[in-house]
Amino acid sequence: MKEKKKSMIDIAVIGLALFAMFFGAGNLIFPPYLGINAGSQWFTGFLCFFIADVGLALVAIMAMIKTGDVSMNGITGKLGKVPSVIINSLIVLCIGPFLAIPRTAATTYEMGVMPIFPFINSWVFGAIFFVLVLLLTIRPSGVVDVIGKFLTPALVACLLALIVIGYIHPIGEIVPTTNFDTVKEGILAGYQTMDVLAAVVFVIIIISAAKSKGYTESQSTMRIVIQSSVFAAVALFIIYGGLAYLGATTSAGGFEGYNQTALVVAITQTLIGSYGVLILGVIVFFACLTTAIGLVSSCASFFEEQTNGKISYKSMVLITIIFSYVVSNFGISTIISIAAPILNLLYPVVLVMIILTFFGKHIKNQNIYIGAAILALLASAADVLYGFGLPFEFIKSLPFGGYQCGWVVPAIIGGLIGKFIPMSQKAILNAKKEGSDLA
Repeated sequence: MKEKKKSMIDIAVIGLALFAMFFGAGNLIFPPYLGINAGSQWFTGFLCFFIADVGLALVAIMAMIKTGDVSMNGITGKLGKVPSVIINSLIVLCIGPFLAIPRTAATTYEMGVMPIFPFINSWVFGAIFFVLVLLLTIRPSGVVDVIGKFLTPALVACLLALIVIGYIHPIGEIVPTTNFDTVKEGILAGYQTMDVLAAVVFVIIIISAAKSKGYTESQSTMRIVIQSSVFAAVALFIIYGGLAYLGATTSAGGFEGYNQTALVVAITQTLIGSYGVLILGVIVFFACLTTAIGLVSSCASFFEEQTNGKISYKSMVLITIIFSYVVSNFGISTIISIAAPILNLLYPVVLVMIILTFFGKHIKNQNIYIGAAILALLASAADVLYGFGLPFEFIKSLPFGGYQCGWVVPAIIGGLIGKFIPMSQKAILNAKKEGSDLA
């Protein structure tokens, strides 16, 4: 009985930590915006967002576990050593110091600090924010417990309080809306959170935490990771659904013209009055701080491993924080504009590899992975270039092109082409070696 109780507590602590690492700025601002635009179709928009965000992130975690290689190489390794290292490094840099970590500080400043303390500039706040991240990240063994036991309960309590108030005293009637592609916008918002990319890094921290709690055998480690992931997914479902509902209660009018950030501020002020901005500041602060802690820790662990310990975890934490601090002062709009084309290039390749991982036992030719990834990359590159004005209109004519998924059919074609290209002798030997290692 004691063992079962301990297991449940561990699942809750690790699950809450995973919830907090996933729940960052984008996760807070996208659901309400979907709600106001979707109106009476808010649940459909929320569900599409949830599937494209949490659903794909869970699939990524399950795929890594299925490979038996719970590392980023478990997903990208079939592409070859050099392409795998390049893709993995780009993923970590995107969810690390280049985009996601600076975005947490910039969002906290613009949503949680400027409305309350307008006299504090971003450089001063950024220094305070990242010193806190440094103090809470420098000891990797304590990261999950700090997040799961202390920071996340405060975050969840604030969010649930706001949602309950909005449910008991709704802002207005939920009405049908027009000229809004609910399914498409829900999917695109889910992509923008970057949680699928983050999942392949966060799982490393979660497994480390599980082992530190005594789940050292492979089967028990995997079981606790899966259970914790499901726990986090349920918590995210409740919070996302509540936030989308709050947005839907503003669909009757009076909130037109607000962007994602301003809408969250307006909803909070309407529900809680003069204390709304302060409570929002607390919510944003905890959401972004916990995400930053998870991202910094993951980034540092990755590069420590890649350099075989030549750059220590603590040194990498410091480097990541300093770089992120500088980039965070570019402002949230600039960071988001930089992120979009990069994510549109990376996501298709990662998703293709995740999907193919589930069919690994049936894929005997490694060129299937390579062909699918190359054509997915070329299609997504054409989409990005089309966005910059180049004449690649054909990408929107492809199946699912309107949903930023024009890469799907090219990836299938690339996989089929790869199937008929013989593997090199070296690749055959490597595949046999991997098979014997797994055995």
